[in-house]
Amino acid sequence: MSAKPRDRGAAAVEFALVLPLLAVMTFGIIAFGYTFHIQTTIDNAARDGVRVFALTDGPTAAADARAATRAAAAPTLTLTDAQIAVGPAGCPSGQTARVTVTLNNFEPLGGFFGTITLTGSGSMRCNG
Repeated sequence: MSAKPRDRGAAAVEFALVLPLLAVMTFGIIAFGYTFHIQTTIDNAARDGVRVFALTDGPTAAADARAATRAAAAPTLTLTDAQIAVGPAGCPSGQTARVTVTLNNFEPLGGFFGTITLTGSGSMRCNG
């Protein structure tokens, strides 16, 4: 059974109509997966940093926590001290230590989908 002459090329036209939608969906899935990976990375980095901060005594506890946070995120991200918030100062016993990592203007897929802010945080009781 052969196609009628007026049906020739119909599949190509339908494919041309559907292709942009499929491409946007594919790149959207890739961008979401990459963003989820980065979010998980900064959450884990903050968790590692707060563990060091809560269990370390002395004046270098905050610096050690920032270094641990940067080391945990190192293969994927390059973090600066400005992106890592550590508190409270001195981490008094019984208080809750918190490390927050903030990535401003994160661009999944090179900014094609715009920019977003990702925040990861970890908390743990001081000296505990």
